Amino acid sequence: MIKKFTIGALAVAFSFNAINVNAQEPVNTEAIQKIRKEGLDNSKVMDIAFQITDVIGPRLANSPGIKKGRDWAVKYFNELGLKNVKQESWGDFGKGWSVERYYAATTAPFYRPIIGYPKAWTPGTNGPIKSEVILIKADTVTDLEKYKGKLAGKIVVIESVMVQPLKNSYTPDVTRHTDEKLAEMAAAEPAAPGQGRGNRGGNNNQMAMMMRMRQNRAAINEMLLQENVGLILTYARGSYGTFFTSNGASYAVDAKPVAPELEVSAEDFLHILRLLRAGQKVEVEADVKTTFYPQDAKGYNVVAEIPGTDKKLKDEIVMIGGHFDSWHSGTGATDNAAGSIVMIEVMRILKAIDFKPKRTIRIALWDAEEQGLYGSRGYVKQHFADPTKMELLPEHGKLSAYYNLDNGTGAVRGIYLQGNASARDIFQAWLNPFADLGAKTVTINNTGGTDHQAYDAVGLPGFQFIQDPMDYNTRTHHTNQDTYDRLVEDDLKKSATIIASFVYHTSERAEKIPRKELPKPVAPRN
Repeated sequence: MIKKFTIGALAVAFSFNAINVNAQEPVNTEAIQKIRKEGLDNSKVMDIAFQITDVIGPRLANSPGIKKGRDWAVKYFNELGLKNVKQESWGDFGKGWSVERYYAATTAPFYRPIIGYPKAWTPGTNGPIKSEVILIKADTVTDLEKYKGKLAGKIVVIESVMVQPLKNSYTPDVTRHTDEKLAEMAAAEPAAPGQGRGNRGGNNNQMAMMMRMRQNRAAINEMLLQENVGLILTYARGSYGTFFTSNGASYAVDAKPVAPELEVSAEDFLHILRLLRAGQKVEVEADVKTTFYPQDAKGYNVVAEIPGTDKKLKDEIVMIGGHFDSWHSGTGATDNAAGSIVMIEVMRILKAIDFKPKRTIRIALWDAEEQGLYGSRGYVKQHFADPTKMELLPEHGKLSAYYNLDNGTGAVRGIYLQGNASARDIFQAWLNPFADLGAKTVTINNTGGTDHQAYDAVGLPGFQFIQDPMDYNTRTHHTNQDTYDRLVEDDLKKSATIIASFVYHTSERAEKIPRKELPKPVAPRN
């Protein structure tokens, strides 16, 4: 999942005191009981989780891992009896990449393994290397002249004011939403025009400094490549052995070459940096092998359906999804195997209770969300509308709603309306039967940074569920600790059960979910 944020939306406020406003929205209690029994008593969420995380592993966009995952998903969907199962290209992505081997350790002043991982889309070391570590200090491009001719095959660390000593945290890593927090979300008021968009005033100096730092680092990287440096060690955000990863280079097929680079955990990086600053000799050995895959530059989503059965409504669609890709240092368990697991389980639940939906139910496991929601945006552009033109395709009028899950392992506690006030009473009625599972909150607020935005951008009802934070932002989101062990089985069961009920009722509802006003076309993304 790319960076998340939450802002207010233009709509009326909601009060928990209005308990009868949704009395007119029908709820099928018999169907809910079937869904609850299957979802809570016969769950397969951890079986699915095991396959996606422990067996398949990390699923970086266009890597062998994501391809292995897609093949597994297609096989599983076919075994469930879903229809129209396919891997559907959303467009061009770029070259694939994977890590074949990684090892690094300090050997002087003493031996110590280094916690770290190669940055995505960076090359390897072309075999084992060992060298004294050189500290690069360069405030300007001209400072680089003194290093020329001295760095071939060397391991380097780049001095940066952004690297700061670690501080202890005195707040818990794992949290759940309190009743007070949920009540605050439910009572959220409309955002004033322009509010929540950020005020750039007063930050010009900071922005200029950041631009200079980026330009300087780009010049350093270019010099290191020309000097044929052996390996760059980079500070990775995080603590207690947890580090947050990212891509180190472009994945474009024609991207410029870069030098090998390791993201190093804060504790190990700071250990090396303190020694170098004190003039102590540091020696590191490493062996990194990575592989690029330029053969097929396209990206693919996995799509499958439970066909509708009602003569009038079967061509209408209820969609669910979560992104299937991940970063590479962990196994992408909470980001976002969790969302994919839950949505796969939703389809399994509905098949297990022999549900014959009126509308077609379609699941999509999205590709390349981490690089910019590419899978969902490409799919929406091909099936519904291009947000830069807002010329609606036939399927645009047939979609009732899209439901997304991508905030970690935490249980569903409610739903974000994404500013769609007309859906409030409907969703509140559908949540009421799950108050005992802790799911009760409907908020007018929206949340960003994930695939429902692709739908919202073209005026379609796209929703993300409220989830307990757990240790998502502190330990697992884009980190080396994002593994099977961070998944909470009961939370996944609850989420799948609640969402299965939402999907059931959306399919059976007489009318489609209400829509907001169609947005104006937007400028193409760069």
